Amino acid sequence: VIPPPVIHVESYSEDSISFSLKMTTNIKVSGYVVNIYWTFDTHRQEKRTLTIEGEKSVQKVANLTAHTPYEISAWARTELGDSPLSFVHVVTSGTRPASPSLKAKAVNQTAVECSWTGPRNVVYGIFYATSFLELYRSPHNTTTTSHNTTVLVQRDEQYLFLV
Repeated sequence: VIPPPVIHVESYSEDSISFSLKMTTNIKVSGYVVNIYWTFDTHRQEKRTLTIEGEKSVQKVANLTAHTPYEISAWARTELGDSPLSFVHVVTSGTRPASPSLKAKAVNQTAVECSWTGPRNVVYGIFYATSFLELYRSPHNTTTTSHNTTVLVQRDEQYLFLV
């Protein structure tokens, strides 16, 4: 039986989490697959996947959001197959930034100018869809470091926007 890997949170800050991975077995490990999950604005679950080579590993995941719950799951790739999953939960320190205030204005039938307020030097994600279900499951999206962007849409449709 292949045991799940041990995930140990080494440290965390406002914008990063450091963790180590190891196996408590003599089975040869070729690497790990790690998923980091978080929920964006209660509407959209985001995920970042890391593929890590080697037996022991200390990883630092950066560009995270302050005071946000993250779930880290990992499994090991071994000579006998994949291990079961391990999970840990971490809440980054600090104060969560205020949600941006979004304004969307139609420029013409196929373009919408989106602008918002918020801190500088961060990456913003703009999500849009024609229904709440689509906004949750598979929205169109783009990212930018500025405070405005023009989004191209289909004509004769109504859209919901989230930044």
